[in-house]
Amino acid sequence: MIAPFLVPYLGSTMANTDSARKRSRQAEKQRRHNSGLRSTLRSAIKDVNKAISAGDKDVAKQALSRSSSIVDRIADKKIIHKNKAARHKSRLAAAIKAMAS
Repeated sequence: MIAPFLVPYLGSTMANTDSARKRSRQAEKQRRHNSGLRSTLRSAIKDVNKAISAGDKDVAKQALSRSSSIVDRIADKKIIHKNKAARHKSRLAAAIKAMAS
C-alpha cells in the first residue's frame, strides 16, 4: 500500500532535461509496443490451450507449430526471456503429447 502522504507526489516527477524528456517519450512508446507483443504471445498460447481442451490432437499440433514461431519471435526481441519461451513451448508440447490419440 502507498502511504497517503506520498499520493500527491507520485505523478509530479517530471523529466527536467531535454534528453530525459526524449527518453521518457521513447520509453512510453516502447512500453506500448511491448504490451502489444505480450498480448500476441498470450493469445497464441491460449489458442493452443483451446485446441487441447477441444481434444483434437491434429488441430492442437498445428496451433503449437504456429504459436512456437510467435513465442520464439517474441523471445528474440527480449520481450520475454528465452528460458520462459522454452518453458511455454515445452509445457504445451507435453500437454499435446499426453492427449489421447
